[in-house]
Amino acid sequence: MGDKIYVPYQEAESEFVEKRSRFIGHIWPVDSEDQAQELLRRVKKQHYDARHNCWCYLLGGSVVRYSDDGEPQGTAGQPMLAVFQREHVTNVLCVVTRYFGGILLGAGGLTRAYSKSARDALAAAGVAAMGLWTAARCTCPYPLLERVKLEVQAVGGTVDAVDYGAEVALTLSLPEDAPRRLQDRLTELSAGRLRLELSGTELRPGPREDI
Repeated sequence: MGDKIYVPYQEAESEFVEKRSRFIGHIWPVDSEDQAQELLRRVKKQHYDARHNCWCYLLGGSVVRYSDDGEPQGTAGQPMLAVFQREHVTNVLCVVTRYFGGILLGAGGLTRAYSKSARDALAAAGVAAMGLWTAARCTCPYPLLERVKLEVQAVGGTVDAVDYGAEVALTLSLPEDAPRRLQDRLTELSAGRLRLELSGTELRPGPREDI
């Protein structure tokens, strides 16, 4: 996935059964240790009757925490963590709840099961690349609306809102290098009539991507 930094797009859950043990993976985007710890407490309370609630979280490039929660050392928290490190995902909390089914999986089996659970939850959540996005507005006549939408899409931008009045006003989010390229396309499309109004750039997640 290149050298970009990703965050989970949304909260998600996954579940599978391995030799009668039930593994439930939960994932959240998080911004602070307090938030991660609060969600962790909530899961442990919800699944108080589970044998294990193993977890890991990463924040920025500096905060890394994990726990095997009673599983053999190195078979749960670290394999889960490795899933996110491999995909360059941060600002994430993952908890894998295990309801023991009576059959021992062995160290290799546990490592595979916890890795799979974390990866399945991440796949369900999707990811978003962190990047600089510029908010913009553009007013266009109705006959050009679909064409303008296509041009926004072509430069990797998103249409966040559409207001229908005498003309159509679009609220857009454009990735770092897109405003100039889009303006060039709009100028060409409308013989210079369409103008982008730019209103500030911020570092934030982009649209959902699959892993």
